[in-house]
Amino acid sequence: MTRFGKKGKLCPRYIDPYEVLQLVGNVDYDLKLPNNMASVHLVLHVLMLKNYRGDPASFFPVEGLGVYENLSYEEVLVEILYRQVKRLRNKEVTTVMVLWRNHVVEGATWESTADMRSCYPHLFIS
Repeated sequence: MTRFGKKGKLCPRYIDPYEVLQLVGNVDYDLKLPNNMASVHLVLHVLMLKNYRGDPASFFPVEGLGVYENLSYEEVLVEILYRQVKRLRNKEVTTVMVLWRNHVVEGATWESTADMRSCYPHLFIS
């Protein structure tokens, strides 16, 4: 049997959402799994599956995003919300909280100041 990650109590119970190809028998389903899961049997019992319920807040309207043909889009920095300096054993690491276009404030991410300075030098003139 293949284990996913750690074993015991910290073992992940559910891996990822996968497409159900067909119903096999009364309670078994044939799944479309990626190549890296080749050792996992493709037909699973219904008790090993869980319904996937997407979060409606995570869906964005595609119109106006500038989505490319490969369904990707360019993230555009809107504002730097916070700056912080973390002290490690023998060095300091500076990071900034960045608000991206088409994201809410809760979707802001912490990014390395060095990375942001290389991409957006006009924000770090001082």
